[in-house]
Amino acid sequence: MVKMDQLRQAFEDLGFEDVKTYIQSGNVVFRAPQRSPQDLAKRIEQKVLREFGFPVPVVVKTADEIGEVIRDNPLLKEKGIDLSKLHVTFLSCSPDKSALKMLDGVAAAPDQFRCSGEAVYLHCPNGYHESKLTNNVLEKMLKVGTTTRNWKTVNKLWEMTKG
Repeated sequence: MVKMDQLRQAFEDLGFEDVKTYIQSGNVVFRAPQRSPQDLAKRIEQKVLREFGFPVPVVVKTADEIGEVIRDNPLLKEKGIDLSKLHVTFLSCSPDKSALKMLDGVAAAPDQFRCSGEAVYLHCPNGYHESKLTNNVLEKMLKVGTTTRNWKTVNKLWEMTKG
């Protein structure tokens, strides 16, 4: 486990500014020079491995991308959605259409899901820990990196980008 003050320092050492962490989760909000999210993810992965001695997959999203994910969540229009059971799986890049077709065929009930761009929106009425659509399953199926956050965390991270 990495202490958040050490993680913040590691990000600052990379030259990132306004570095903030959210709870003990590895969520980090920061400003960085214009670079692709994939380049930033690679730099962060290398730094974590050097600094803390273990590999960790990193998915980087811009503030605009997080805002779009919140604004465009199709499950918010569905009846009976419990926001405390809502999650977003962020994808490292857009999956191939053939992989998306495979995902569409998954029997995930009672969970509901929608894939849009670089996000999979999940509603897990029995809790995420009971879902068939875990990061491992989605990574294997879609052949992209993933990380899942609950709806509260997604919204908090977006708020943190604003100030």
